[in-house]
Amino acid sequence: MTRLHAETPEHSGIGGSRGAPSPSPMQGGRARRGVGLGGERWITLALFVLAIVLILGSRVISPAFGGWTQTKAILTLAVFVIVVGYGQGLVILVGGLDLSVASVMTVGGVLAFRLIGLDTEALIWSLPLILFTGALIGTANGIGVTMLKVPPFIMTLAAGIIVYGGCLGFTQGTPRGLASPALSALFTNEIAGVPLILLVMLVLVSLAALVQSSTPFGRMLYAVGASPDAAWIAGLPVRALTISTYAISGACACLAGVLMIGYASGASLTMGQDYLLPSIAAVVIGGSSILGGRGNYLGTVGGAILLTTLSTIIAALGIAQGWRTVIYGIVILVALVLLREQFYTWVDRSLRGRS
Repeated sequence: MTRLHAETPEHSGIGGSRGAPSPSPMQGGRARRGVGLGGERWITLALFVLAIVLILGSRVISPAFGGWTQTKAILTLAVFVIVVGYGQGLVILVGGLDLSVASVMTVGGVLAFRLIGLDTEALIWSLPLILFTGALIGTANGIGVTMLKVPPFIMTLAAGIIVYGGCLGFTQGTPRGLASPALSALFTNEIAGVPLILLVMLVLVSLAALVQSSTPFGRMLYAVGASPDAAWIAGLPVRALTISTYAISGACACLAGVLMIGYASGASLTMGQDYLLPSIAAVVIGGSSILGGRGNYLGTVGGAILLTTLSTIIAALGIAQGWRTVIYGIVILVALVLLREQFYTWVDRSLRGRS
């Protein structure tokens, strides 16, 4: 009973059980994924198809749109949401939420701008240091959520404010440094007409998706998200797993900030503010449950590409910023309604029944 009081998720700030405990949460997690696996595949496919349709349909706006040049630009812009979305997706998978990613992304960019500069060799030691800084901030978030029992929304929002304030004081309002040629080369160099950054991301996305879906660590995260109480009863380190997702989220946000330096050739204190909402929207549109226990990274990637395509087309229409935000929000709501897992699970079962 003492252990139950000290370790159970009900007392660790994770949110308690979302269902009746099962004897094996690892099996329960797989079952939870298996119920909607067909639906998740359909959702992921639908997201990529919708993105392609939007890109091709953008020729209506301008003949210059819809080609490979514009597609490369959209995919490059989607990189930042894809990177931040991985960490955000893991946090949401265990039933949490990280509202500090925008500020942490700014920290990553400011540190990269200051530490790396023109010294390419500095990238070797400074990148791990920057990622560790992000992971440290994320760990603080995880400890606040699991041990101090602060709700994720409040904890990460407060952490984001604190981090941004510290960044403002550190830079005195103006980040100082030089853009790294090595980081810029990721976005300017191409191999067989494909930007180097996209080839790098292809490898990273494949590894990240493999970790989330096919490793013991990933399966444990699904188990925790499906039922923290059942996961604890089975002996899983619920607190440590939850904290690790926030740490990964912080590291991913910092990495996105570092990459932003290569893309924008500079740093600003607002560089991360446009990626908070998209990072959450991409995860949810990609088929993840905001309550935890369900989701896949490829769906998040598809959601990020779709949202970036939409944002690019809306900007090309020359609509005022306020109305852009309204349209963007409406489309996200419509996508959430249409891309429901139940619908695509029904489609998948119907097709299987006919075959």
